[in-house]
Amino acid sequence: MIGRILTVGGYTLLSRLTGFLRDVMLAAIIGAGPVADAFFVAFRLPNHFRAIFAEGAFNAAFIPAYARIRTQGGDKAAQQFGDRIFTLLLATQIVLLALAWLFTPEAIDLLAPGFSRDPQQFALAVSLTRITFPYLLLITLVTLWGGILNALNRFAAAAAASTLLNVAMMATLAVAWWFPSAGHAAAWGVLISGVLQAALVGGDAWRAGVMTSFHALHWDDDVKRFFKALIPATVGSAGTQLALFADTIIATFLTAGALSALYYADRIDQLPIGVIGIAVGTVLVPEMTHRVSSGDHAGARAAQNRAIEFALLLAIPCVVAFMVVPDLIMKGLFMRGAFTAEDAHASAMTLVAYTVGLIPFVLIRSVVAPFLARGDTATPVKAALTGTAVNIALKIALMGPLAQVGLALATSLGAWINFILVLWLASRAGLIASDATLKASLTKLAVAGFAFFIFLAVAAPAVTYLLSSLSRFRTESELLLLAAAGGAFYGVLVAALFGRRWLALMREQARAAPGAPIDAFEGTSTPAAGPDEI
Repeated sequence: MIGRILTVGGYTLLSRLTGFLRDVMLAAIIGAGPVADAFFVAFRLPNHFRAIFAEGAFNAAFIPAYARIRTQGGDKAAQQFGDRIFTLLLATQIVLLALAWLFTPEAIDLLAPGFSRDPQQFALAVSLTRITFPYLLLITLVTLWGGILNALNRFAAAAAASTLLNVAMMATLAVAWWFPSAGHAAAWGVLISGVLQAALVGGDAWRAGVMTSFHALHWDDDVKRFFKALIPATVGSAGTQLALFADTIIATFLTAGALSALYYADRIDQLPIGVIGIAVGTVLVPEMTHRVSSGDHAGARAAQNRAIEFALLLAIPCVVAFMVVPDLIMKGLFMRGAFTAEDAHASAMTLVAYTVGLIPFVLIRSVVAPFLARGDTATPVKAALTGTAVNIALKIALMGPLAQVGLALATSLGAWINFILVLWLASRAGLIASDATLKASLTKLAVAGFAFFIFLAVAAPAVTYLLSSLSRFRTESELLLLAAAGGAFYGVLVAALFGRRWLALMREQARAAPGAPIDAFEGTSTPAAGPDEI
């Protein structure tokens, strides 16, 4: 299982690195002003709907259902189920796209009411949204095909697809003078990437022999069970997206650049969430589904404990770094061109607020996995909606004194409420139980985090002093040197605390992992991990 996590995490890391290069171009070309805010609204709108109807709710309901049907009913039953869901999904997305194009001004007025103070910015946001919204239809199909591939333990294509978003946007931004504005260039890059992603993931599904086609809809037991899981999952995703809508709406009333500060800070915060949290969850849900379906409940719990352990091992240095040197991170990564030192500082303070909730964000998919593996999407929704209610209430309370930093802090506190409630509900239902290995690892990880905090607090000013004579690329050099030194220190620390167990595990998974990306593109499914591989 760890090998598959490394496969997904590796491709996700590639996506985040190219995403960083994309954001460097966005910051330098668009900056953090009105045009940037208009583009980010246009980019967020289809992504809000994607999170509600595609990646969030859909994956939570579809992947366990497809994996269960394939395990219990065979390939033919799973293919028929996938075809029916594809037909329904495509029809609803076409209708949604038509409505979105027709009512774009009203949607922008609802999502970004502050733009009404500037007619030019409002018109730009409407224009860019009409370009980006078809991306939702394409990425919804990508999510369906990716979900089918994930249920077959084929993770590479879906994990690699998001890299194409960054490549396409960089390509269009590089020729921004061809477009009416840099915002238009970025928006067209989003749409082009949707076509490329659909081609990549759809092509892999076709090679695997699981490509979907149109099928007459039939309300059988499998479809009924899917919608029974989908509806509460959609409610939960809608609640989460409502909190993000609140971010966008409130930020448009704040000073220019607040929305952009939220974006750039969130991009850094999303690096560990995507590379670690989402990668772990992507692998863990089908893994636990297969084990639960075959009656291996002890193996499912063991898989979850190792996933939590592995996620924390990688997340802790990110939490410490984002707390100790946020200004250096933002200046070193983005401060050039139209992105000023003031923009970097605003984004850095926002990053600190987001980091307060980084641990629950990284672990939430792992603690929700036992519910999803059993087709229970309703229970996690109760926790998610409670967290959302706290989130929105705090946004309103904190927007005045803390501006966009208050919005980010409210998001983090809401994440903790959600996480604690899910843990409590899972423990009460007997679906999660920490073993002795996990308990010992948590103590060691706490020690590692504290030692790393002391190291960065001492090393950061020392590196600044050491490189103070540089006249060019000083902040970039400081960040690079500190990252190298910190990575080496944390690696030695982990090796000292965990010893041979983790080194042996990494060697074992390194031997198993190289075949995974190749298999995923060449048409053979990777078998589920056995108990001895956890």
